[in-house]
Amino acid sequence: MFLKPLFQRIKQFQPTQKRAVLLAALSSLILVTAPAHADSKSLRMATTTSTYHSGLLDYLLPTFTKDTGYEVQLLVTGSGKALKMGEMGDVDIVLTHSPKAEKAFLDAEFGVDARSVMYNDFILVGPKDNPAKLSQTDSAASGLTKIADSKSVFISRGDDSGTHKKELSLWEVGSGTHDWNNYRSIGQGMGPTLNMSSELQGYTLTDRGTWLAYQEALDLAIWVQGDPALFNQYQIIRVNPKRYPDLNIDGAKALSDWIVSDKAQHLIDQFQVKGEKLFTADAKTSN
Repeated sequence: MFLKPLFQRIKQFQPTQKRAVLLAALSSLILVTAPAHADSKSLRMATTTSTYHSGLLDYLLPTFTKDTGYEVQLLVTGSGKALKMGEMGDVDIVLTHSPKAEKAFLDAEFGVDARSVMYNDFILVGPKDNPAKLSQTDSAASGLTKIADSKSVFISRGDDSGTHKKELSLWEVGSGTHDWNNYRSIGQGMGPTLNMSSELQGYTLTDRGTWLAYQEALDLAIWVQGDPALFNQYQIIRVNPKRYPDLNIDGAKALSDWIVSDKAQHLIDQFQVKGEKLFTADAKTSN
């Protein structure tokens, strides 16, 4: 099911670019097995590629398991697909960063007990020679407009993730167009998108956490940051047990309670990659 749409998408690339596309696409296949019916000490969480690729969950979840006895089976995808898994009752809990989609999820009563967990920010990165002539004083929207006007390469995740949704909202504020030949929508996670941007020398929008985890291997630089429009909030939401009573309700509640606890929040604040902090904890009940 994955390969057919992948090869259809590759047709839009030039022959010299196809190798980069294939490598990035295949590297994004995160296969995390989950039991068909989670037992009382196993729960399923759908989460984003940014929390996975940054290394945060590998850092946090062993402590959660030690403290509570619950094992977490991860299903890693974009925020849109993660929330869809919650709608279908395929997971017990979601950790995402797409505020509008999360609100719709809650309003439709697919989720309950939404809690803010942490935040970081998005940044606009691109080639070091900066063909679009971006400035550190640009807003995100004006930076994208310059990229479009210069017809520079732009690599979009194109995967209905929180990052992709943020990108689309910024296009609406700026030039409102992203249909030139060098705009590439690849349907992949953040890590592969950064790798492809580096290999093809294109711009992309990324969360700072994944950037910090990958930056040493990338031939890219940060060009736009600090715009309030680039704020990136993460929430944890339990799937509504009234819709799906066979969920691991106790396990989901244990994880929700634990990740907003003082202990977990301190761990999030202490998490660093090569000396740089990736996330700021900000637990509070939001719904």
